[in-house]
Amino acid sequence: MSLLTLRDVSYRYPINDWESLKHVSLDIEKGSFYAVIGANGAGKSTLCNVLRGFIPHFFNGELKGEVTLFGKRVQELELGDLAERIGYLFQNPFTQITGAKDTVFEEIAYGLENLGLEPALIKQKVEEVIERLRLGPIADKNPTELSGGQKQRVAFASVVVMDPEVLIIDEPTSQLDPQGTEDIFRIIHLMKERGKTIILVEHKMEWIAEYADQIILLENGELVMQGDTKTILSDPKVKAHGGSLPQYAELGLRLKQEQLVTEVPITRAEAEQVCAPLRKGAGQ
Repeated sequence: MSLLTLRDVSYRYPINDWESLKHVSLDIEKGSFYAVIGANGAGKSTLCNVLRGFIPHFFNGELKGEVTLFGKRVQELELGDLAERIGYLFQNPFTQITGAKDTVFEEIAYGLENLGLEPALIKQKVEEVIERLRLGPIADKNPTELSGGQKQRVAFASVVVMDPEVLIIDEPTSQLDPQGTEDIFRIIHLMKERGKTIILVEHKMEWIAEYADQIILLENGELVMQGDTKTILSDPKVKAHGGSLPQYAELGLRLKQEQLVTEVPITRAEAEQVCAPLRKGAGQ
């Protein structure tokens, strides 16, 4: 079932004389995890802005083609209506922390308060999210005094607590260390297990290979490759279009070229399995 659909969509920002998206057609299916990849300037954030409804409601410019969100044309929907169904996590958590609350608990509750929920229900929902995202040790701390990784997790919790159907996440780990990155992908995986539809812009290919169902590759605003993660991330054409491959796929492609393996792995587990006969042969 397609929740979000683009048909021959092009978009030009008001200050530009070129199109940031060009003739993009795309179906986002319920419950799937999509990773959007490509070089800087490929149109990844613009695609997210279209899928979130920021285009055309917040950004002006010229939108061509048809954008359908939850069965309705985007022009027929209000941003407020979309906010309850699509959660958006920005790249920089500093822009998502409101600064209006003194504790992490209150910060997470802020969106629910704006919806007018009963205090008891708000407390219940916030406590559930804090437990699920392991934020208990910082629940009483001031959000403005947290580390970048902690702020990102709190920003994530503020979106998750609203229980949106779709999560659009724009490079959440770009400023995080390996532990922070692992924490964020653990949360994303939890959301996928709960049946959420996830659209993630990310450059860390090893993590994408591990968790994503589908890959969307953009180049200069065009959708140049799309398909299941295994198929796309084992294809050398990805690099020709400005994308990157996991290190295990890079190794696998070299071994395949030397006719040492027939399958290109994209994860560590796959690489260990594919390379096991080679190690066994070397030891004999």
